[in-house]
Amino acid sequence: MTESIERPVHDPLLRPTGLRGVAADLSSDQRAFKNVSWGKAMMWIFLLSDTFIFGCFLLAYMTARMSTNVPWPNPSEVFALRIGGQEIPLILIAIMTFVLISSSGTMAMAVNFGYRRDRRKTAVLMLATAALGATFVGMQAFEWTKLITEGVRPWGNPWGAAQFGSSFFMITGFHGTHVSIGVIFLLIIARKVWRGDFDHGRRGFFTSRKGHYEIVEIMGLYWHFVDLVWVFIFAFFYLW
Repeated sequence: MTESIERPVHDPLLRPTGLRGVAADLSSDQRAFKNVSWGKAMMWIFLLSDTFIFGCFLLAYMTARMSTNVPWPNPSEVFALRIGGQEIPLILIAIMTFVLISSSGTMAMAVNFGYRRDRRKTAVLMLATAALGATFVGMQAFEWTKLITEGVRPWGNPWGAAQFGSSFFMITGFHGTHVSIGVIFLLIIARKVWRGDFDHGRRGFFTSRKGHYEIVEIMGLYWHFVDLVWVFIFAFFYLW
Protein backbone atom coordinates (compact mmCIF):
# COMPACT_ATOMS: atom_id res chain seq x y z
CA MET A 1 0.00 0.00 0.00
CA THR A 2 1.42 3.29 -1.06
CA GLU A 3 1.62 5.94 1.57
CA SER A 4 0.67 9.37 0.32
CA ILE A 5 2.83 12.18 1.61
CA GLU A 6 1.20 15.61 1.85
CA ARG A 7 3.62 18.33 0.84
CA PRO A 8 3.61 21.61 2.82
CA VAL A 9 2.33 24.74 1.14
CA HIS A 10 5.79 26.28 1.04
CA ASP A 11 7.24 23.28 -0.84
CA PRO A 12 9.15 24.65 -3.86
CA LEU A 13 7.71 21.90 -6.03
CA LEU A 14 4.20 23.28 -5.51
CA ARG A 15 5.12 26.91 -6.27
CA PRO A 16 3.77 28.32 -9.58
CA THR A 17 6.20 28.82 -12.43
CA GLY A 18 6.61 31.46 -15.11
CA LEU A 19 4.94 34.84 -14.72
CA ARG A 20 2.68 33.49 -11.98
CA GLY A 21 5.78 32.51 -10.05
CA VAL A 22 7.21 36.02 -10.36
CA ALA A 23 3.92 37.50 -9.13
CA ALA A 24 3.85 35.04 -6.23
CA ASP A 25 7.42 35.96 -5.22
CA LEU A 26 6.67 39.68 -5.26
CA SER A 27 3.40 39.37 -3.36
CA SER A 28 4.95 37.15 -0.69
CA ASP A 29 7.69 39.62 0.27
CA GLN A 30 7.03 40.02 3.99
CA ARG A 31 10.19 41.91 4.89
CA ALA A 32 9.31 45.07 2.97
CA PHE A 33 5.64 45.55 3.81
CA LYS A 34 4.52 43.37 6.70
CA ASN A 35 5.55 45.67 9.55
CA VAL A 36 5.02 49.02 7.80
CA SER A 37 2.12 51.04 9.16
CA TRP A 38 -0.50 52.63 6.95
CA GLY A 39 0.58 56.17 7.83
CA LYS A 40 4.24 55.54 7.07
CA ALA A 41 3.43 53.78 3.79
CA MET A 42 1.22 56.68 2.70
CA MET A 43 3.97 59.18 3.53
CA TRP A 44 6.45 57.23 1.39
CA ILE A 45 3.95 57.20 -1.50
CA PHE A 46 3.43 60.96 -1.10
CA LEU A 47 7.18 61.61 -1.06
CA LEU A 48 7.62 59.47 -4.16
CA SER A 49 5.00 61.50 -6.04
CA ASP A 50 6.53 64.75 -4.77
CA THR A 51 9.95 63.62 -5.96
CA PHE A 52 8.47 63.21 -9.43
CA ILE A 53 7.03 66.75 -9.33
CA PHE A 54 10.25 68.38 -8.14
CA GLY A 55 12.20 66.33 -10.68
CA CYS A 56 9.97 67.63 -13.50
CA PHE A 57 10.45 71.21 -12.29
CA LEU A 58 14.23 70.88 -12.18
CA LEU A 59 14.34 69.19 -15.59
CA ALA A 60 12.25 72.02 -17.03
CA TYR A 61 14.64 74.52 -15.44
CA MET A 62 17.68 72.80 -16.98
CA THR A 63 15.97 72.68 -20.38
CA ALA A 64 15.07 76.37 -20.26
CA ARG A 65 18.56 77.36 -19.17
CA MET A 66 20.40 75.30 -21.77
CA SER A 67 18.08 76.22 -24.65
CA THR A 68 18.09 80.01 -24.25
CA ASN A 69 20.48 82.14 -26.30
CA VAL A 70 20.35 85.02 -23.81
CA PRO A 71 23.03 84.90 -21.07
CA TRP A 72 21.78 83.44 -17.80
CA PRO A 73 22.09 85.72 -14.73
CA ASN A 74 25.19 85.18 -12.60
CA PRO A 75 24.08 83.87 -9.17
CA SER A 76 27.02 85.57 -7.43
CA GLU A 77 25.68 88.94 -8.59
CA VAL A 78 21.93 88.27 -8.31
CA PHE A 79 22.07 86.79 -4.79
CA ALA A 80 24.71 89.09 -3.32
CA LEU A 81 24.09 91.20 -0.21
CA ARG A 82 25.73 94.52 0.56
CA ILE A 83 27.21 94.30 4.06
CA GLY A 84 29.61 96.96 5.35
CA GLY A 85 29.78 98.60 1.94
CA GLN A 86 30.84 95.41 0.18
CA GLU A 87 28.90 92.98 -1.99
CA ILE A 88 29.12 89.49 -0.45
CA PRO A 89 27.93 86.81 -2.91
CA LEU A 90 25.55 84.06 -1.72
CA ILE A 91 25.91 84.94 1.97
CA LEU A 92 22.15 84.81 2.58
CA ILE A 93 21.81 81.51 0.70
CA ALA A 94 24.64 79.99 2.73
CA ILE A 95 22.91 80.97 5.99
CA MET A 96 19.57 79.63 4.74
CA THR A 97 21.18 76.31 3.82
CA PHE A 98 22.91 76.06 7.19
CA VAL A 99 19.64 76.76 9.02
CA LEU A 100 17.68 74.15 7.07
CA ILE A 101 20.37 71.46 7.38
CA SER A 102 20.57 72.18 11.13
CA SER A 103 16.81 71.68 11.39
CA SER A 104 17.28 68.22 9.91
CA GLY A 105 19.60 67.41 12.84
CA THR A 106 17.12 68.61 15.47
CA MET A 107 14.35 66.61 13.74
CA ALA A 108 16.48 63.46 13.81
CA MET A 109 17.05 63.93 17.56
CA ALA A 110 13.31 64.48 18.07
CA VAL A 111 12.59 61.14 16.39
CA ASN A 112 15.23 59.48 18.56
CA PHE A 113 13.69 60.80 21.79
CA GLY A 114 10.26 59.90 20.44
CA TYR A 115 11.35 56.27 20.25
CA ARG A 116 12.38 56.57 23.91
CA ARG A 117 9.00 58.15 24.73
CA ASP A 118 10.69 61.19 26.25
CA ARG A 119 7.90 63.59 25.43
CA ARG A 120 9.45 66.80 26.78
CA LYS A 121 12.71 66.50 24.83
CA THR A 122 10.79 65.36 21.75
CA ALA A 123 8.46 68.36 21.91
CA VAL A 124 11.31 70.84 22.52
CA LEU A 125 13.32 69.49 19.59
CA MET A 126 10.28 69.60 17.32
CA LEU A 127 9.67 73.21 18.34
CA ALA A 128 13.33 73.98 17.61
CA THR A 129 12.92 72.37 14.18
CA ALA A 130 9.80 74.46 13.54
CA ALA A 131 11.65 77.62 14.61
CA LEU A 132 14.52 76.88 12.21
CA GLY A 133 12.04 76.14 9.44
CA ALA A 134 10.20 79.42 10.08
CA THR A 135 13.55 81.24 10.04
CA PHE A 136 14.30 79.71 6.65
CA VAL A 137 10.92 80.80 5.27
CA GLY A 138 11.48 84.32 6.64
CA MET A 139 14.87 84.58 4.94
CA GLN A 140 13.35 83.28 1.72
CA ALA A 141 10.66 85.97 1.93
CA PHE A 142 13.44 88.56 2.38
CA GLU A 143 15.23 87.14 -0.67
CA TRP A 144 12.05 87.35 -2.77
CA THR A 145 11.42 90.93 -1.61
CA LYS A 146 14.95 91.95 -2.54
CA LEU A 147 14.72 90.42 -6.02
CA ILE A 148 11.27 91.91 -6.69
CA THR A 149 12.55 95.33 -5.59
CA GLU A 150 15.45 94.98 -8.01
CA GLY A 151 13.09 94.27 -10.90
CA VAL A 152 12.91 90.47 -11.13
CA ARG A 153 9.53 89.30 -12.46
CA PRO A 154 8.21 85.96 -13.78
CA TRP A 155 8.39 87.45 -17.30
CA GLY A 156 11.80 89.13 -17.09
CA ASN A 157 14.71 90.49 -15.07
CA PRO A 158 17.42 93.11 -15.51
CA TRP A 159 20.29 90.57 -15.56
CA GLY A 160 19.56 88.48 -18.65
CA ALA A 161 17.32 85.55 -19.61
CA ALA A 162 13.63 86.15 -18.95
CA GLN A 163 13.06 82.52 -17.93
CA PHE A 164 15.10 83.05 -14.78
CA GLY A 165 12.34 84.81 -12.87
CA SER A 166 9.56 82.34 -13.65
CA SER A 167 11.64 79.24 -12.89
CA PHE A 168 13.09 80.76 -9.71
CA PHE A 169 9.78 81.89 -8.22
CA MET A 170 7.99 78.68 -9.18
CA ILE A 171 10.54 76.19 -7.80
CA THR A 172 11.63 78.07 -4.67
CA GLY A 173 8.02 79.05 -3.98
CA PHE A 174 6.87 75.43 -4.25
CA HIS A 175 9.64 74.36 -1.89
CA GLY A 176 8.92 77.21 0.52
CA THR A 177 5.26 76.12 0.62
CA HIS A 178 6.39 72.64 1.65
CA VAL A 179 8.53 74.10 4.43
CA SER A 180 5.67 76.30 5.65
CA ILE A 181 3.25 73.35 5.76
CA GLY A 182 5.88 71.33 7.60
CA VAL A 183 6.30 74.08 10.20
CA ILE A 184 2.54 74.13 10.85
CA PHE A 185 2.38 70.37 11.33
CA LEU A 186 5.48 70.38 13.53
CA LEU A 187 3.80 72.89 15.85
CA ILE A 188 0.60 70.81 15.96
CA ILE A 189 2.38 67.53 16.70
CA ALA A 190 4.77 69.15 19.21
CA ARG A 191 1.78 70.49 21.15
CA LYS A 192 0.22 67.03 21.24
CA VAL A 193 3.49 65.46 22.38
CA TRP A 194 3.95 68.11 25.10
CA ARG A 195 0.42 67.54 26.45
CA GLY A 196 1.03 63.79 26.60
CA ASP A 197 -1.70 62.89 24.11
CA PHE A 198 0.33 59.94 22.83
CA ASP A 199 0.99 58.65 26.34
CA HIS A 200 -2.66 58.69 27.38
CA GLY A 201 -4.16 57.70 24.03
CA ARG A 202 -6.32 60.83 23.96
CA ARG A 203 -8.67 60.68 20.98
CA GLY A 204 -7.89 63.15 18.26
CA PHE A 205 -5.84 63.79 15.15
CA PHE A 206 -3.09 61.09 15.07
CA THR A 207 -3.40 60.46 18.81
CA SER A 208 -5.85 57.57 19.16
CA ARG A 209 -3.10 54.92 19.48
CA LYS A 210 -1.75 54.95 23.02
CA GLY A 211 2.02 54.94 23.43
CA HIS A 212 2.78 55.36 19.71
CA TYR A 213 5.05 58.24 18.67
CA GLU A 214 5.05 57.07 15.05
CA ILE A 215 3.72 60.40 13.78
CA VAL A 216 6.99 62.00 14.93
CA GLU A 217 8.89 59.63 12.67
CA ILE A 218 6.49 60.34 9.80
CA MET A 219 7.07 64.08 10.26
CA GLY A 220 10.80 63.33 10.24
CA LEU A 221 10.50 61.60 6.87
CA TYR A 222 8.71 64.62 5.44
CA TRP A 223 11.19 67.11 6.90
CA HIS A 224 14.28 65.23 5.72
CA PHE A 225 12.75 65.09 2.25
CA VAL A 226 12.25 68.87 2.26
CA ASP A 227 15.89 69.35 3.28
CA LEU A 228 17.11 66.96 0.58
CA VAL A 229 15.15 68.80 -2.12
CA TRP A 230 16.74 72.08 -1.01
CA VAL A 231 20.20 70.58 -1.60
CA PHE A 232 19.28 70.05 -5.26
CA ILE A 233 17.72 73.50 -5.57
CA PHE A 234 20.83 75.02 -4.00
CA ALA A 235 23.08 73.22 -6.48
CA PHE A 236 20.98 74.06 -9.55
CA PHE A 237 20.13 77.71 -8.83
CA TYR A 238 22.98 79.05 -6.77
CA LEU A 239 26.07 77.05 -7.78
CA TRP A 240 25.45 76.38 -11.48
